[in-house]
Amino acid sequence: MPSRDHPSRDAVASAAAAAVYSVSLGAASVALPLLALQAGYSAFEIGALTAASAVSQMTVRLALGWAMRRWPDWTLMAGAVITLAAGCVLVTLSSALVPFVIAQLLQGASRACFWTGSQTHVVRGSGRAAGALAQVNLVASVGQLAGPALAGVLSEISPELALGVAAAIALAGLVPTLLLDRLPPFTPPPDRPPGRLWRRPGVDVGCWAGMTAGGWRALLSSYVPVALDAAGRSATSVGALISVANGAQLLGTGLSGRVRARLTARALVAGIVATGGATALTGVVATNTALAAVVLAVSGAAAGAVQVLGPALAAESVHPEERGDAIAATGTFRAAALFAAPMAVAGMVALVPLTPAIAVVGAGMTLPAFALRGRGPASPDRPPLA
Repeated sequence: MPSRDHPSRDAVASAAAAAVYSVSLGAASVALPLLALQAGYSAFEIGALTAASAVSQMTVRLALGWAMRRWPDWTLMAGAVITLAAGCVLVTLSSALVPFVIAQLLQGASRACFWTGSQTHVVRGSGRAAGALAQVNLVASVGQLAGPALAGVLSEISPELALGVAAAIALAGLVPTLLLDRLPPFTPPPDRPPGRLWRRPGVDVGCWAGMTAGGWRALLSSYVPVALDAAGRSATSVGALISVANGAQLLGTGLSGRVRARLTARALVAGIVATGGATALTGVVATNTALAAVVLAVSGAAAGAVQVLGPALAAESVHPEERGDAIAATGTFRAAALFAAPMAVAGMVALVPLTPAIAVVGAGMTLPAFALRGRGPASPDRPPLA
């Protein structure tokens, strides 16, 4: 067995695949709305395009539990890499509406397959799911720190250039993906409990937490760059501030792996409240660079912890052969928020300015904290929420 000082080839490949993919995704997440602004799309239209990506992601995630019982997780990850690159290339060829919609649909499908596949792959070991998920999310956060900054700099020249580079980086991720251990598809236990898996104690906690994490990521990839741009920030400044949020997410992700099992539920509640509250203030402080950086850092750190601890609770609350379904379930809720958050802002900006619209949606992201009270895995080392 590999020692802590000598990680296995599979662990290195998993980390490398997540890092490379997240650089590409982070760059595309900033370059796409900047290209849309350059092409003359309105704030409402940008929100609708982002929501199309979320619909695609949510739809694909609904079928991933079934898919992982038929195909290995590494094949989902490889397909996701190719799909992301294809979407980036498509909008460099044309910024018309149809190519934009197709690109967003491809990006949503890619997100669903890659993150579900990679998270499922690492939680199949014997250690705590939180530690394994923290590791893969930590390297992903490093990539998401570099990606937006890279996109911001390249977008000063051309958003199309930034997307072309994002596509090339995505394809480079095929190398570590193909080096992963060839784990077999899941085989559900014969005594599987009846009822929907997302309603089971522990899994429900992870699902509701995914709503907040998804809402944060959706706004960071859509209306937060728009709000910063509207406040007079340059493309480089927008990219740097988004990187601040992703850098703080890296910190929150790293610390989440050290949270004791008995404190996980309480840490989730605190993280959800901090994520939503700080996000609500983003538009308000957008004209002040220092305050914007602080608020984005708080929301990022909290979201980083939430996105690890939620799926970890879900995965540890089911049979090992059901972990793929549990991860897919939390991802589906996250994808639902990726759709709902930008659509809510898009609907409100037709009536009110962008700043109060972001504030209302950010405040709504704290609501799962109330839903989580009284829920939790019924096990001695993970007591229910107080």
